[in-house]
Amino acid sequence: MPTSTNPLIVGRIIGDVLEPFTSFVSMTVIYNNNKDVVNGVELKPSQIIKHPRVEVDGHDFRTLYSLVMVDLDAPNPSDPNMREYLHRLVTNIPATTGATFGHEVVGYESPRPTSGIHRIVFVLFRQPCRLSIPAPGWRQNFITRDFAEYYNLGLPVAAVYFNCQRQGGSWGRRIM
Repeated sequence: MPTSTNPLIVGRIIGDVLEPFTSFVSMTVIYNNNKDVVNGVELKPSQIIKHPRVEVDGHDFRTLYSLVMVDLDAPNPSDPNMREYLHRLVTNIPATTGATFGHEVVGYESPRPTSGIHRIVFVLFRQPCRLSIPAPGWRQNFITRDFAEYYNLGLPVAAVYFNCQRQGGSWGRRIM
């Protein structure tokens, strides 16, 4: 049986939070330390204090997108009972611009894992029209699939994730 090389499948993003999809929009996520987020990169909490710059490609600024940022492993990977923890929600992002040009429904909250390695995911959806979305009453147990279904967003058009653990984490296993 062939194994997948898609990092979203290998990292269990597809399956745990997203259905299989084909990415057809380019989304760039860059933290202020000029650190590009690529699938599976490890970032420390000190590197992600301020919200990242999120850029969305496209050809027509009348095309709008929604951005969801969630932690799949909150409060810890062995018992993710707050999965998916919502760190940011931005709607009405025009193509060819970035999240700063959209409507921030839920402001950025920097991930601060206390144990284990957490997968932090950015998911981009194409909107069928301009949306007026109220902020959810809480951040824990946000369900990206339900959000997309309720607002008729369909499958994602782009996604990227990074790994994060507490600042003093070992960043890997050591061989003794």
